[in-house]
Amino acid sequence: MTFDTLKCSATLENLNQAIEFVEEAADRFQLATKKKFGLLVAVEEAFVNVCHYAYPDTEGVVSIACGADSETFVVEITDSGAPFDLLSLPEPDTTADIMDRQIGGLGVHFIRTLTDQVSYRREEGNNILEMILHKTEGTPP
Repeated sequence: MTFDTLKCSATLENLNQAIEFVEEAADRFQLATKKKFGLLVAVEEAFVNVCHYAYPDTEGVVSIACGADSETFVVEITDSGAPFDLLSLPEPDTTADIMDRQIGGLGVHFIRTLTDQVSYRREEGNNILEMILHKTEGTPP
């Protein structure tokens, strides 16, 4: 699988550039509209988390790589910031009254539910969040 990659400073000013990069790659892959919009929400949440938490004392870089084969679209978001597996966070209680809910956690919930598969790994000093979407509905993971 060949990947196209965007590298930029991990700042909120680059969020639109990151979203547009992923959207263009998803369009080339012909990802279904509903899946594409879910993916863009997930990418936004992951990118914003990197901007807010990966580099607490300095400015860092984030890399977004998009690749595809005939049935699978993959997005990898990589940063060299503080080690953190956002998938280790518990699922939020989405059934509780809005006033009783804990703050936070919904972004990770969106990442988990709006992609077909998601995984985290720490490799060579980098956090790598991988999100996979299948071209068609019902494709097994």
